[in-house]
Amino acid sequence: MINANFVNPFLESATGVFKTVLGADLRRGRIVLKEQTDPTHQVAIIIGIVGAVTGQVVFNMTEEAAIKISRHLAPQMTDSELKTEFPDIIGEIANMIVGNAMNLFAAKGTSLDMTPPTIISGTNVHVRFVRQTTLGVNLYSIFGPLEVNIALK
Repeated sequence: MINANFVNPFLESATGVFKTVLGADLRRGRIVLKEQTDPTHQVAIIIGIVGAVTGQVVFNMTEEAAIKISRHLAPQMTDSELKTEFPDIIGEIANMIVGNAMNLFAAKGTSLDMTPPTIISGTNVHVRFVRQTTLGVNLYSIFGPLEVNIALK
């Protein structure tokens, strides 16, 4: 069973970063149980977790959403520059989400270590994820969908 005490800080952190940095609200959509954390969109942010729980958290979004976020943060970039640079820009957003989540866990007295976020993008990329019960949370913003897959035990 996935404990809300380990899920909510990731969702709260993402919501806070979107609001503060991007000026956008994240609305919760459907929540599903899955067998693994495989992303359903082209751009994935993979975070490994060790400590009080172990596992992984995978944030993922469409390439279109990633480029819209990047354009919002770097409006001076050309379309071709954004195509090349969006993984780095999304990586910075991911670093903020991870940092905020770590602070939320620390404030609750929970000791967790998180790997630096790894960004992957493309339609023909395969990453082998461990099969583990995963909570999938669909979030929506003005930029597009953001799926959060959380597998912790």
